[in-house]
Amino acid sequence: MLFSHNATPMNVLKRNNVHVAGQGSRTLLFVNGFGCDQSIWRYLLPALSERFQLVLFDHVGLGLSEVAAYEHTKYNSLNGYAQDVLEICHSLDLRQVTLVGHSVGATIGMLAAIQEPELFRQLVLLCPSPCYVNEPGYHGGFDRADIEQMLAFMEKDYVGWADSFAPFIMGNPDRPTLSAELIHSFCQNDPVIAKQFARVTFLSDNRPDVQQLRTPCLLVQCAQDFVAPPEVGEFLRQTIMGATLLTLPVAGHCPHVSAPTEVLNAIEAFAAA
Repeated sequence: MLFSHNATPMNVLKRNNVHVAGQGSRTLLFVNGFGCDQSIWRYLLPALSERFQLVLFDHVGLGLSEVAAYEHTKYNSLNGYAQDVLEICHSLDLRQVTLVGHSVGATIGMLAAIQEPELFRQLVLLCPSPCYVNEPGYHGGFDRADIEQMLAFMEKDYVGWADSFAPFIMGNPDRPTLSAELIHSFCQNDPVIAKQFARVTFLSDNRPDVQQLRTPCLLVQCAQDFVAPPEVGEFLRQTIMGATLLTLPVAGHCPHVSAPTEVLNAIEAFAAA
């Protein structure tokens, strides 16, 4: 078990800027993707709050979390972020949680469910990817050299990187306000921590880990997604026992922002099962 008994409930809730809203006997726990704080889910919350208890938080170093709580050694692996998810569950005494994770947040959610499966009823994974790097026999979306070049650009000019990479992530070039929101989110973060989180996100390979997942999960991918291409969704469907794959007829890597109605329908249908 990864839960640290030195992390008191109050410290955990303050550290990760945890908020609880909504009503209902069932709990949805939202795990943000890279560079995003909990406000990224705002388009889904009004409808879901009528039926579910909602738990939202910020990764350490992002949003309104406690930057001073960042430990390089701990967060040098996605397991450190998964530990935070488990500590939040323990602090709030959560059981039978439906975890909704986006992008690397989906991988973090999977790692948490592998560590303590008894806490989780099901997982909804939006645009998940256990490995973003192309390897022999596996199409993750990026050549390693391209990722290293992107990280070097980020190291040299973080704001310039945000301006150029956010539209690539969001897609939907006909709706520039969506990319502008993501750029703003990126630029609110501690740049030193964000750079390290990006390196951990894009260079981790959690393909061996996801084979251990036994929690029922819904994989939600977008028909056109340069960050997590369709091949990744198919890999996860074949790798995770009993996983269901749903491909939305939309573009981009952030459907909870660009296509919230479609994502809302998918969450409600799966959570009701």
